[in-house]
Amino acid sequence: MKDLTKGKPSTLILSFALPIFLGNLLQLTYSLVDTRIVGSFLGEDALAAVGATSTLSGLIIGFLLGMSNGFAIITAQKFGAKNVRDMKKSFAMSLTIGTGISLIITACGLVFLNPILRFLNVPAHLLTVAKSYVIIIIAGMLATFLYDACAATLRAIGDAVTPLLILAVSVGLNIAGDFFFVVVMKTGVKGAAIATVLAQVIAFVVCWIYMVRKYEILKLQKEDFKEPGKVMVKEMFSAGMSMGFMSSLVNIGTVTLQTAINKLGTDIIIAHTAARKITEIFMIMFSVFGQTMATYCGQNVGAGKIDRVKKGIWLAIIYTAIWSGITIIASYTVGEWLVYLVTGTHNKTVILNATNYLKFDTLFYIITTLICILRNAMQGLGDHVTPLISSGLEMAGKIVIAATLVPWLGYTGVIICEPIVWFVMVIPLLIRIFRMPVLRTAKKA
Repeated sequence: MKDLTKGKPSTLILSFALPIFLGNLLQLTYSLVDTRIVGSFLGEDALAAVGATSTLSGLIIGFLLGMSNGFAIITAQKFGAKNVRDMKKSFAMSLTIGTGISLIITACGLVFLNPILRFLNVPAHLLTVAKSYVIIIIAGMLATFLYDACAATLRAIGDAVTPLLILAVSVGLNIAGDFFFVVVMKTGVKGAAIATVLAQVIAFVVCWIYMVRKYEILKLQKEDFKEPGKVMVKEMFSAGMSMGFMSSLVNIGTVTLQTAINKLGTDIIIAHTAARKITEIFMIMFSVFGQTMATYCGQNVGAGKIDRVKKGIWLAIIYTAIWSGITIIASYTVGEWLVYLVTGTHNKTVILNATNYLKFDTLFYIITTLICILRNAMQGLGDHVTPLISSGLEMAGKIVIAATLVPWLGYTGVIICEPIVWFVMVIPLLIRIFRMPVLRTAKKA
């Protein structure tokens, strides 16, 4: 465990962020390998089918991940306040509430899958393959949540290393499973989906066994699931749903944008799939320091150390701004090579459109830096509304652009979409961060 309320903020933040970065990098490595295996062994149509539905699975997975991180914010606050009893209850509640919501989402996703795929405008010749892939991913969502919840709880008490190690094992099994099911067993895209779900199940089992044996404060008893109190129930739902919907609103906008992209043809679908995969790599530091700030601010506000919170936010912004500069250089020097690395294609249309996306969007990453750091810091400080407003603006912006600019400008409309939206959604965050009562009170004191 690591107490983030004591010690030099810069050292604590970097040491806590490092294993999160390595974990996210591992996850992205798997995603890239998965994409390359599908593209190389199953062809461009299979890759396009997976890409055409990736926003749907991303929507659900993003909600569950956000929800588990939101629950963990309350756990981090109780841990920072040294309130072990309520910390255990918050962990128990995260499992109970999250399991119920995961099962509901899974059932709804499977029941309404056909109309959802029609809404996504998945090309008719890709529909069967796309459905066979995404149906397995949706069916395994409970395992995804349970692992996310355990990993988030470990990070909430300062242990960011264990989730990394478990994820490393999971990613290794996932890649091995891809080769086994796709290359050896010839199961097509279904094999890639099965490998993903099995790896999540194993990751959860290993994580659960470790945490209950290693940490006494995480050994739950029957009483931890009983009578959590109205205040805690409100806190848990507020934090969990806020983080979950924050991610969902973003992904709903992305899903809507994907419906417009899916009308532009197979080459553009593949180009955008490649561009988004590389963008995930480029934005890795934003999510890393965002997750770090949620836990860091949660622990420190629980301990009443607001000056440390403000210093931590500034440090995180500086670190991610430096990374933004690196991504710009990469886009203009090795962008084409990265597209080939992800897709394995020499298709000039794919490479040109994907690299154009990267070259333009990375120029505005400094705005994304502010968005990711401030949204997560606010969640850790107890403001669950402003991040939702910001995410809602992103959703609305993408929906409007999908309906207007993309039909008019084609893929160019997609390329300019996100920078436009970023400028809009950062406004409420900047206004609110300087007006938060908890920060202003500390300043007056």
